[in-house]
Amino acid sequence: MEPPDARAGARRVPRLLVFALLLGAHRGAKAEVRLSVPPLVEVMRGEPVTLDCTPLGAHDHFVLEWFLADRSGVRHRLASAELHGTELQDKVHDSRGRSPPYQLDSRGRLVLAEAQVGDERDYVCLVRAGAAGTAEATARLNVFVKPEATEVSPNRGTLSVMEDFAQEIATCNSRNGNPAPQITWYRNGQRLEVPMEVNSEGYMTSRTVRESSGLLSLTSTLYLRLHKADRDASFHCSVHYRLPTGRHGRLDSPSFHLTLHYPTEHVQFWLGSPSTTAGWVREGDSVQLFCRGDGSPNPEYTFFRLQDKQEDVLKTNLEGNLTLEGVQRSQSGTYGCRVEDYDAAGDAELSKTLELHVAYLDPLELSTGEELSLPLGNSTAVNCSVRGLPTPALRWTKDSVPLGDSPALSLLSVTFDSAGTYTCEASMPTVPVLSRTRSFKLLVQGPPELRAEETQPKAEGGWREGGEVRLTCYARGYPEPKLSWSQLGGSLAEPAPGGQGWVSSSLTLKVTSALSRDGVSCEASNPYGNDRHVFHFGTVAPQTSQAGVAVMAVAVSVGLLLFIVAAFYCMRRKGQPGCCRRGEKGSPPPGEPELSHSGSERPEQTGLLVGGASGGARHGSRGFGDEC
Repeated sequence: MEPPDARAGARRVPRLLVFALLLGAHRGAKAEVRLSVPPLVEVMRGEPVTLDCTPLGAHDHFVLEWFLADRSGVRHRLASAELHGTELQDKVHDSRGRSPPYQLDSRGRLVLAEAQVGDERDYVCLVRAGAAGTAEATARLNVFVKPEATEVSPNRGTLSVMEDFAQEIATCNSRNGNPAPQITWYRNGQRLEVPMEVNSEGYMTSRTVRESSGLLSLTSTLYLRLHKADRDASFHCSVHYRLPTGRHGRLDSPSFHLTLHYPTEHVQFWLGSPSTTAGWVREGDSVQLFCRGDGSPNPEYTFFRLQDKQEDVLKTNLEGNLTLEGVQRSQSGTYGCRVEDYDAAGDAELSKTLELHVAYLDPLELSTGEELSLPLGNSTAVNCSVRGLPTPALRWTKDSVPLGDSPALSLLSVTFDSAGTYTCEASMPTVPVLSRTRSFKLLVQGPPELRAEETQPKAEGGWREGGEVRLTCYARGYPEPKLSWSQLGGSLAEPAPGGQGWVSSSLTLKVTSALSRDGVSCEASNPYGNDRHVFHFGTVAPQTSQAGVAVMAVAVSVGLLLFIVAAFYCMRRKGQPGCCRRGEKGSPPPGEPELSHSGSERPEQTGLLVGGASGGARHGSRGFGDEC
């Protein structure tokens, strides 16, 4: 048994040792080397990379070395740098076949130009600082490469929905990326959650391959148990890849559809030709029948017509179309379509029928011809008959004015206003495009009916002598009446505006007192009689006084002209005795001097004014040459 002092001494020795170690550790902590090295560096391929290794604190001398650690843990020295004072001397020892080789910058950082996939390693930085100690740190370099466009290879065969196991749908490929991407599958835009384990409902397999370039390629194959609802489904795959600083990218493949085999469950059969809502088609039209089953691939279709409960096969094809050219009324009846699908369930209804109704409308028949003549005041009835299906509706019109909807048209006590064109129209409310018409013309025979258009005088107070007037007569009847006037100049009869069988004729003349006394008559006649109208003008005033003054002025002007001619004649005879006197040639009147026969004036100068060339008349007692 140890003495108490020995045990107490033994307890004091470890305490002193621990204190000494702590003291030593504290003093070493002040002098140890610390490094600033990023543990993870991420870049895209082709980008430059600088790996930092900076000793912290003030050191007059240290040696910095870079090592590459391979996958087995062996280190290979790449480069080194030694600090002497303020100058850092560097050296590259082994670039490990890298091109371009490794480099050190002025601060001892490792530089990799154009990062490559092979550069994705652990880089160790070791610093020896003498008494300050040694320190090292590791930087992990990750190099990212975006993969190529996503490719998908769908199954181009026909896949059956009747299989009870998962079938191969498609294979998705992502090539030459780094790091390895992930592949997901989508149906109609919704992600498919399928496991990696094989099962009957669906799964996927995946395989990653490292290419000779060091890049990674991923292949994923999808398996699914298919259903009929997948016949219109859109599938595609997506590649999700990583990028530096935690970012992600996505590349979608083109979408694709599958070709499925599934049995027919339902059949549709309908009329696709021009038809009405009631299902009628017009006789003579081309009728199209369409039949569609919901199976795939397209089954065979058989068209038939039911007659006396027997099927009369019309056509068999894969298109499901049947055309009846120029359909006739005799082709109305029951038509059917049957789908020949031997994979269909036993309770599936694979046959459909429909009723084909052919509408027709025969030409209309009237109980009269195209023209009907009736004496004025007589009555009759005209019948309109028609055959058609569905039952047509009849309507009578006269000059487009509705008269009634009865097949019989009653014409009672006809007048000239009753004359015109009557039309019977047959139409079908359920087949709007099918209609027919038939017309006849009614002629009303009778004596003419005459109407005159009175013309009022232009001047106030009545007609005046010489005033112009235009007279118009209107007449109608059948046969068409002739119009004549009691004065010449009437125009030929022509249809009057407004129709209704009226014709008109006009006469333009000047008003005189004789017309005022006798009047002007207009007469209309045809084989059945005539009618006459007399136009009267009442009192016709004479021409105004201004007209008399004008006549008097003309008379005065003529008299004055004659006086001037006589004066001129007297002046020409001035030198001869007895000028301008009546009776025998003798002494001049008192107060007038005698004309001298002397001088140069010769009597022959006035010989043209005497009665004859020999001058014998001058010796008569009343010769023409002796008068003014």
